[in-house]
Amino acid sequence: MKQAFLEALEERPIVFDGAMGTQLYERGIFINKSFDDANLTRPELVQAVHESYVLAGADVLTTNTFSANRIKLKRHGLEDKIDEINRAGVRVAKQAASGQGIYVAGSIGPTGWNPAMATVSELDAMKAAFCEQAESLVAEGVDIIVLETFRQVAEIRMALEAVKSVTGLPVVAQMAFDAEHKTADGADAERVVLLLKDGGADVVGANCLEGPHGIFDVIEAMVGRGVPVSAQPNAGYPRKVDERLIYMATPEYFAVYARRFLKAGARIVGGCCGTGPEHIKGIADAARMMGGGRVTRNLNRLSLVERSEEIGAEPVPVNERTRLSEKLVRVYEDRVKGSSAPLDRDNFVVSVEVNPPAGLNPRKSVEAAKMLREGGVDVINIADGPRASVRMANWALASLVRNELDMEVILHLCGRDSNLLGIQSDILAFHAMGLHNLVVITGDPPKVGDYPHATAVFDLDSIGILRMIQGFNHGIDPAGKEVGQVTQFFCSCGAEPAATDYDREIRRLEEKVAAGAKYVMTQPVYDADLLDRFLKDIEHLDLPVLVGLLPLASYRNAEFLHNEVPGMAVPEDIRKRMKKADSGPPARAEGVKIAQETLEQVADRVVGAYIMPPFGRYSAALEILSIIDGYTLDGRERA
Repeated sequence: MKQAFLEALEERPIVFDGAMGTQLYERGIFINKSFDDANLTRPELVQAVHESYVLAGADVLTTNTFSANRIKLKRHGLEDKIDEINRAGVRVAKQAASGQGIYVAGSIGPTGWNPAMATVSELDAMKAAFCEQAESLVAEGVDIIVLETFRQVAEIRMALEAVKSVTGLPVVAQMAFDAEHKTADGADAERVVLLLKDGGADVVGANCLEGPHGIFDVIEAMVGRGVPVSAQPNAGYPRKVDERLIYMATPEYFAVYARRFLKAGARIVGGCCGTGPEHIKGIADAARMMGGGRVTRNLNRLSLVERSEEIGAEPVPVNERTRLSEKLVRVYEDRVKGSSAPLDRDNFVVSVEVNPPAGLNPRKSVEAAKMLREGGVDVINIADGPRASVRMANWALASLVRNELDMEVILHLCGRDSNLLGIQSDILAFHAMGLHNLVVITGDPPKVGDYPHATAVFDLDSIGILRMIQGFNHGIDPAGKEVGQVTQFFCSCGAEPAATDYDREIRRLEEKVAAGAKYVMTQPVYDADLLDRFLKDIEHLDLPVLVGLLPLASYRNAEFLHNEVPGMAVPEDIRKRMKKADSGPPARAEGVKIAQETLEQVADRVVGAYIMPPFGRYSAALEILSIIDGYTLDGRERA
């Protein structure tokens, strides 16, 4: 059975479909015809559009009934077929969704009349038209109602009241905003949320008119006002190219903005005019990466793995899995929780990120690891294609460091490049090679790297991968079969103390801990107060934390991190300091000093630090650590 829509919305992002009219036009229905009437005259075309969105990964199909109200249909002489057209629209969508666990949303659009210029009888006719259409949609069995592309707040409030008088189904209410981020009657985003929430809307959002870039600002203003938010931009304003009207927002562009919408806190993302299945596929890929989408929903809820504690073997005790786990558990119990140990190298855990080479020679990375080990660093962690760039496989560098230096390593494991089978194969191989420390992440989308058209897999997000590993730690694979022995992986996860949707970040972290994460490595932190809030809000998780430190390299670097990297926040006073230092050695020295100050303020409340030296300047990690007893700069010249 389909999960109740509003419950699903609380757990994961929901992907709506894209344009219907655009797709029907491309299939041969001309603009002088009623697109809604195609439910009766060409149902096979309508169903084909719906099915293309199912294949693209949509969670919701919107009925082809946008203009199927009495006032709009009268223009085509179809006012006597209102019930028939709306019911047929629902049946066709339900047929395409059959057996897929997909919701069907009954689409209701505006009448085309301006309430401010309408007579009393015309206002009554408008409300009656909305009631009549809603009754037909509900009678045929839609799961939700979506009011879309309304330009007048007065009209959508009328429609909302009409729908609420007919049904208790969830209602998504979406307004169309102009280039000034106003509705046609002058309301801004904040006012729209207030008025529609007051009118009983279960979800409030924006659709059509502007492309993703314009709607993003509207969505940011809507989020955090007590009601879930939806975003369904069109493909941007069309541009004339060789006498053709071309929509310039590509599917790849949509995927990038879908992730931004979700990061900003939107719970629903879909497409409007000019968008098609490829746009929705990009959105679905982004949603899978963020922990939603139909494929991920099934794979990440691996029921047999979730039952591993019941049906599997006893796992290896956490503090016995690796040398890192032994020290981290001890430091957490003795110093962070017990306050009985001094703050020094023996009682502070440090991981430094060393990336694998982009070419064939790993020696520079191995020598950097050697320098860091001699300076007192416990472990290096090795990213898996950071920023979707092509580098040597991280397990290859990890094996060299472990075998040559006898040094602990942490492998990043992400869901971007491997499907369910490939990830399992990697996990088995890592265990055989003795690479038992993992930090599990979802991964950056290919669009941000050098190969933007590479296929992103995302069968599993970080939570799904953690569940799988937890199963292996109990000797059970995702199919419920015994592996023959238990693995002894010690898993970490990431967290963003400065996340835009902070509540979602905490919920996700709770899920990661339940799935098997034993400690957390944060995104870089520059604000001790922000980290304090985060630590207080996760006290109930009893979770060791490695604070992320990324020494700023220049003023330009600080501005880029603050404005362009999701989950990063560089306070204004820090950016002013970097502006004064500008660039070069003075800026790098100031960046190290800022990191040291942050570390001093938080060291007593975290188990250790996760340092990310910029641009391969690994000696900066030891410079930061020099304020703690036991760390040395002896190996700096060998970086």
